[in-house]
Amino acid sequence: PRLCVVGSGPAGFYTAQHILKHHGGARVDIYEKLPVPFGLVRFGVAPDHPEVKNVINAFTQTARSERCAYYGNVTVGRDVTVAELQQAYHAVVLSYGAEDNRVLGIPGENLSGVHSARAFVGWYNGLPENRDLKPDLSCETALILGHGNVALDVARILLSPLPLLRKTDITAGSLAALACSKVKRVWLVGRRGPLQVAFTIKELREMINLPGARPVLNPADFAGLENAIKDAPRPRKRLTELMIKTALEKPGEKMTEVQAAAPREWGLKFQCSPQEVLATADGRQARGVRMALTRLEGSGDSAKAVPTGDVEELECGLVLSSIGYRSLPLDPAVPFDSQRGVIPNSSGRVEGVPGLYCSGWVKRGPTGVIITTMNDSFDTAQSVLEDLQVGVLDASASREGFGAVESILHSRGVRPVSFSDWEKIDAAEVARGKAAGKPREKIVDPQEMLRLIGH
Repeated sequence: PRLCVVGSGPAGFYTAQHILKHHGGARVDIYEKLPVPFGLVRFGVAPDHPEVKNVINAFTQTARSERCAYYGNVTVGRDVTVAELQQAYHAVVLSYGAEDNRVLGIPGENLSGVHSARAFVGWYNGLPENRDLKPDLSCETALILGHGNVALDVARILLSPLPLLRKTDITAGSLAALACSKVKRVWLVGRRGPLQVAFTIKELREMINLPGARPVLNPADFAGLENAIKDAPRPRKRLTELMIKTALEKPGEKMTEVQAAAPREWGLKFQCSPQEVLATADGRQARGVRMALTRLEGSGDSAKAVPTGDVEELECGLVLSSIGYRSLPLDPAVPFDSQRGVIPNSSGRVEGVPGLYCSGWVKRGPTGVIITTMNDSFDTAQSVLEDLQVGVLDASASREGFGAVESILHSRGVRPVSFSDWEKIDAAEVARGKAAGKPREKIVDPQEMLRLIGH
């Protein structure tokens, strides 16, 4: 059987890996719109979390298998349609993730100084579409809307000492901008309370221990929570206990003298829902955010934030909204639930379209970490294998695979990038990084990548 996977992030690679491992004859082609593979492992994982990127080694083994091929620089839905892929393959798996962000939907959201956290992460991680982002770091206070791990990543990068960042694969351009940054205070704002934060204890602990930055948590926000978490699941309980402990620590107690006098600070604000981004006198630049104060109805994860009628203004020159990623429809031929931002499916089988599957964030929504995506992709791969076994997918009908797609791409002037082409780009990045004392220096311009491999 000839199968293809659209998207070369964790969902795509884990799907391919599982199929190749459990079917001795299957061939899998992976299509990717960028010249370079690995999706959010390359463009989403924070530069100071290199250990998370180790999955790239396993993905590279998969890509080097003689039954797997990688075709970068091919945009499915534009360069080749899903219907054309279905003609060429026995099955098509869509694993292209969530390439957009949710919008706040409030006045002032388009002012200068307001960005999505997704674009900011893409900027410091070298995602080509965000390479020209010019976040204004000349202000002292930044406001991040959201209480998830991405929000903490962004806060940590804004406040990290430069020597720490210089040893990472953060892009040269963003490192230069951060070197001139005046930001010394970061507020992370959420609509709900401490019991509803979405970040995990590992990320919070890392933030609390960040050199040169001190946490500012208001003890009043945590009053009475010890009782409320008695029966909470263990991860939630430990996370809340760490916040309480941090909030109650007096400067000088346990906190090192250095931290008490830290030049930078960060804090969590709760039960604030953004109403409007306020503009400077000339109407161009963000100068703050007006917040509706909220009260919680219900408890636990399902608690709803309801405006109380009171408002508060927070001054800031940089606003980053970290309220979630969003998948987009890829091709009119593919059903898409725009309400939920997913392809309607059951166990990865796309509803109403035999032979079409999905995995990862476009299958279940933009939540979870790499291990979540791994299990989810194995689940989809299992559906494909079952359908091959029981004959839902007829592997006896001959399919040309890439041979058919190649002539389509050729006729449209598209030149795919192979995995060995990527390895040349990879080697160039690692060499440039070595010269700068970093693990790699990412190339952020796709044209430069293509020139490098003689395209």
